Amino acid sequence: MSRQFLDFEQPIEELNQKIHALRMVGNDNEVNLSEEIIKLEAKSRELMVNIMANLEPWQVAQMARHPLRPQTTDYIEAIFTDFQELHGDRHYSAAPAVIGGLARLDGQPVMVLGHQKGKRTKEKVYRNFGMARPEEYRKALRLMKLAEKFKLPLFTFIDTAGAYPGIGAEERNQSEAIARNLLEMAQLKTPIICTVTGEAGSGGALAIGVGDKVLMLEHSIYAVISPEGCASILWKDAAKAPEAAKAMGITAQKVYEHQLVDGVIKEPLGGAHRDVALMAENIKTLLIKELHALQAMDLDTLLAKRYAKLMAMGACD
Repeated sequence: MSRQFLDFEQPIEELNQKIHALRMVGNDNEVNLSEEIIKLEAKSRELMVNIMANLEPWQVAQMARHPLRPQTTDYIEAIFTDFQELHGDRHYSAAPAVIGGLARLDGQPVMVLGHQKGKRTKEKVYRNFGMARPEEYRKALRLMKLAEKFKLPLFTFIDTAGAYPGIGAEERNQSEAIARNLLEMAQLKTPIICTVTGEAGSGGALAIGVGDKVLMLEHSIYAVISPEGCASILWKDAAKAPEAAKAMGITAQKVYEHQLVDGVIKEPLGGAHRDVALMAENIKTLLIKELHALQAMDLDTLLAKRYAKLMAMGACD
């Protein structure tokens, strides 16, 4: 049995395996098992509905990190056309942990960028598991300024455990690179729409996550630290991550309730990985709608609203 599923998904996977086995038997022996298969499919769907409706915050975090979860390249391919990747920060490296470039959304020229974790081991190592270093953030900033120069709307896709904490990254001034992006995005003279597709870890996410609209997928998370990191600090035990996840309020719904994001995009039943095409279509529809609303404003109003939104975060009455 494939291990490309989470522990709480195992009952669903076992039913799916039975359905697959019955289909194989039916094909081999010309036995009509369609009625039994229909019953099992209905049971599988009902089970999935029940499981997904009662996910704990830690299970949502696991969904956000699902090994089959779509990544930025999947969404670029499904949502945009004529994508032309742009490489490097023009100072240090190609900066592969963040992918970005020019594209078209519904025929309109745009700039798109996002974290890319990688899918197979070789690509994961090349992409640094989606953990950006200063050069990635400076590359992102270069593309943002290019978008501003040519009046292109900017779309970002966020999926990272956090900024890379290595010695080399610190030597190249990781914190300055993140802070610079926060400053520049707050005043960038073009519409910005950010979408959290998986996990959004602290400053690593914020560095491409300041926008006029910030959206989250239903089973994505946003946090200042990982549940494991929080548990290690508070209880000296990473095994207490489920308790930490619950206390931190990291789920999309909780973050939305705290007015830190502007909307939550519903995922297909079972998660984005079960129907990538539908997930991409849902995102595309909302991105086009939000972009039209932002483009209806004049630039001064757009920037004023963005500034007011940022200043309202965490403000006390």
